[in-house]
Amino acid sequence: MRIGIMGLGRIGAFHAETLAGLDVVDSLVVTDPVAAAAASAAERFGATAVGSPEAVFAAGVDGVVIAAATDAHPELILAAVKAGVPVFCEKPVARGVEESLEVLRAVEGRGVEVHIGYNRRFDAGCVAARRAVVSGELGDLHTIRSTTLDPAPPPPAYVAVSGGIFRDCSVHDFDIVRWVTGREVAEVYATGGNRGADYIREAGDVDTASALLTLDDGAIAVISNSRHNARGYDVRLELHGMKDSIAVGLEDKLPLRSVEPGAVFPGGTPHHFFMDRFTTAYRAELTAFTEVVAGTRPSPCTVADAIEASWIAEACTLSLREHRPVRLDEVRKA
Repeated sequence: MRIGIMGLGRIGAFHAETLAGLDVVDSLVVTDPVAAAAASAAERFGATAVGSPEAVFAAGVDGVVIAAATDAHPELILAAVKAGVPVFCEKPVARGVEESLEVLRAVEGRGVEVHIGYNRRFDAGCVAARRAVVSGELGDLHTIRSTTLDPAPPPPAYVAVSGGIFRDCSVHDFDIVRWVTGREVAEVYATGGNRGADYIREAGDVDTASALLTLDDGAIAVISNSRHNARGYDVRLELHGMKDSIAVGLEDKLPLRSVEPGAVFPGGTPHHFFMDRFTTAYRAELTAFTEVVAGTRPSPCTVADAIEASWIAEACTLSLREHRPVRLDEVRKA
């Protein structure tokens, strides 16, 4: 199959490399507002570089991958759907939830699959955790802990347009909690603080945050996030049930140092970057997208799925600002 890639920054180039290595992908057509980026990708991966998204569609692609700037996501998703071409788009769907809802309304009933990139759904540990929940081997869940700690904060220009830590970072935790447990979030309480980069505070954001989520069956999910984790990139998920407890990310590259006498775990080189931690998951995610393109499976993460994580982010942002619990139906009505 022939796949188009729109946007060839860090993640777009990474996706190009991944797709070029898949046996089912015969050729790539790439474009980027910076012509040199498209030319470089074409040279590295044997792709065809074109000058615009319209030229990508004109090249007869079977599917498109959108890794462009967030502002461009809605327009490019709708262009792909209008062209009848299945589309994979990195999160978020749009800058805000209202614009995301406009995209949802525009794509519903069009018969074109839209796959939004929440890569943790394809992480082997998270897949195993979901399987354990579905099988019932954990019993009823009572506590879920999801952690995302970045080794260093993003640059000021990124923070200024990110929408805040809950919309930018925590949404991965929100999505994976929903997906693994199969439950919805009923209420949130969020808090946060600033212990590092001044520019994050100046942007009206926090660099460290926690959220307490009450799920619709009464289980509690605890979300922990920070922009400052000097030891590395730490992503973990714990599920505690009435019969058993399991953990995702409890492996030798865990960026955590034990001070127990004689302890040698974890002894590997810590994860330092999200691409390092999730390389295999990204490959599985894009392999799944080729199956979507081939028509052998539906989208594994729809626009509607992505919007559910966004509602939780909106509720947490409001809770942080007003220092109170916020029910999800409150922000849905706003």
